Amino acid sequence: MSERLAVRKTYKLFIGGAFPRSESGRSYEVTSSKGDFLANAARASRKDARDAVVAARKAFPGWSGATAYNRGQILYRIAEMLEGRRAQFVAEITAVGGVGAKQAGDMVDATVDRLVWYAGWSDKIGAVVGSANPVAGPYFNLSSPEPTGVVAVIAPQTGPLLGLVSAIAPVIVTGNTCVVVACERVPLPAITLAEVLATSDLPGGVVNILTGSAAEIAPWLAGHMDVNGIDLTGADAELAVTCEELAAENLKRVLRPPAGPVDWLAEPGIGRMTAFLETKTVWHPIGV
Repeated sequence: MSERLAVRKTYKLFIGGAFPRSESGRSYEVTSSKGDFLANAARASRKDARDAVVAARKAFPGWSGATAYNRGQILYRIAEMLEGRRAQFVAEITAVGGVGAKQAGDMVDATVDRLVWYAGWSDKIGAVVGSANPVAGPYFNLSSPEPTGVVAVIAPQTGPLLGLVSAIAPVIVTGNTCVVVACERVPLPAITLAEVLATSDLPGGVVNILTGSAAEIAPWLAGHMDVNGIDLTGADAELAVTCEELAAENLKRVLRPPAGPVDWLAEPGIGRMTAFLETKTVWHPIGV
């Protein structure tokens, strides 16, 4: 009996809750840490990025208008489903990251815990960063956080799953929608995460994942007039400068790249959640 031929996988993009092919028709090979072929990944184009922004904008009113408790429930559901595919994530991280199964398993477990952690913050962040302000006069003066809008995320180049989720979760738990440019070298965990998101309760368009070259896609997102913020965590120094210059032209909120290596296992704090929040202050008269 002849040896069975392997099925050569060609993955697609994740836009609007669906899996379209790249508009350009391009793809590239994904290899293991040893150089072995693993799969083909789509190489997203400028048009794909524009389509993803349209999907994110369309999803924003419904997602930002959902209750914080509901968003937390959905993040918790994503954590449940991610844990259900633990073995697949471990295998992918082991293959592309060149780490042992034990370390990869620890990273997947930490990712599940990170999602649960952010889910717990969904209905609490408003109380922490909002306030009732003292004013001189017969008024209530209340400040409350609101989501920025559509956020572009340049995924970290380290932590192919934990780092990725640590960048996405704080953006969406506060009511934003996002377009994510996955790590070009290690895209498989992002692709599998897209499959998890597609079969969870997350509305289509809240998270859109593009694979390909960040150097090609990120500047278009930075200059896009319908993108309200950009997280440059995964951008190198040259790309970060280019994106910051483009973002300045339309007053985007920018989360700059870290100054040094990031320990994704460390307590994340609330900084990534507040980076893409606006503060709305309301005055209301006291009495009749």
